[in-house]
Amino acid sequence: QVQLVESGGGSVQAGGSLTLSCAASIATYSSYSSYCMGWFRQAPGKDREGVAAIGFGSTTYADSVKGRSTIYQDNSRNTHYLHMNSLKPEDTAMYYCAADHRPRQGFGGDCRLGDYEYSYWGQGTQVTVSS
Repeated sequence: QVQLVESGGGSVQAGGSLTLSCAASIATYSSYSSYCMGWFRQAPGKDREGVAAIGFGSTTYADSVKGRSTIYQDNSRNTHYLHMNSLKPEDTAMYYCAADHRPRQGFGGDCRLGDYEYSYWGQGTQVTVSS
């Protein structure tokens, strides 16, 4: 089993930046490096969308955040992060981290942004960007 705890959300003015963190508690029989880790968001009245994903030496970004966001991870802390710059009001949403165990996936394999591909989810952290 995997437990995910997000932190780092808050209120920020447009143009500002935030770093979200997601700490994972991983079962002892699996390695953090064998997981795809992702960030998703859901704004009121909208579908959940993938923002960024990382794992197996690769990263993936949604077009909406590409160029102004960076996803990275600290394997020693079982934690991954999403740093967002140049925030816009349309970035306002509840942000969720997610994980999926991929014991057969090799280095260079993609971690994609379909929410159906992730088995474990955090409770979410709110990001509000004011104009």
